[in-house]
Amino acid sequence: MPSANLSGRVVLDVTGDDAEKFLQNLITTDLDDLDKGDLKPGALLSPQGKILFEFLVARTADGLLLDTLETSVSDLTKRLTLYKLRAKVQITVRPESVIRVSWGNESGASENDSSVHDRRFPDALNVRRHYGTEAAPTADETQWMALRIAHGVAEAPFDYALGDAFPHDVNLDQISGVSFKKGCFIGQEVVSRMQHRGTARRRVLIASGNANLPETGTAITANGRDIGTVGSVVGNAGLALVRIDRVKDAADAGTPILSGDTTLTLAIPPEHRFTFPVTTQEA
Repeated sequence: MPSANLSGRVVLDVTGDDAEKFLQNLITTDLDDLDKGDLKPGALLSPQGKILFEFLVARTADGLLLDTLETSVSDLTKRLTLYKLRAKVQITVRPESVIRVSWGNESGASENDSSVHDRRFPDALNVRRHYGTEAAPTADETQWMALRIAHGVAEAPFDYALGDAFPHDVNLDQISGVSFKKGCFIGQEVVSRMQHRGTARRRVLIASGNANLPETGTAITANGRDIGTVGSVVGNAGLALVRIDRVKDAADAGTPILSGDTTLTLAIPPEHRFTFPVTTQEA
């Protein structure tokens, strides 16, 4: 069974009598739909609807855990503490934990390890996150990145910059990472307006190149015009955050889409429900 130890990730525990109510009123994920043993994506937004912090959220015996970026956990802790006020909530960084991911037909967890099902991926892949102190004997993050790319699963900082993307931009609406029915959360008005008006123009797509893709952050162009940037890359496959209206225009005109000297083909990730914009003529 393939597995990888994940670098740059840490666990933030949110516990206490008010933990769930506290987070439910702040983050994009609907915790009412979060089953025990499941892991779902989420974000804490700015009032303007941009993603300030991204994480994966799961239930624990004492509350909830947030699997998040090590580089932003200090700021996330401070931000949550500001919102806590008199709520009965404790926010602590879990020390010396190892986060391991596995996928395949089996997912054995040791006595010192707890695992949850990563719902960003199809059930058949059985992608699981393991939280404990035991590292995988053989670990290859490249295989993990290739799996993310194949299923269009974007993560900061590889595929977008925190503070610069809406949830729709990185397809959180496609993988149960943002709720449009649970009620208010920070940035909810902006995100709901984008959903109901269908105004999301940027999306993460899967990029295939006629050669190895250039490095993360390289511009993607059509007819000399910037339309996005390259994200995660493994060989000639990668993710791309692009303006889908401009991708459609290029495809309709037969204009090559390039990143450096590499010609790209861009596709909507499997199981995702959004489509390219419809032109007036097509309508």
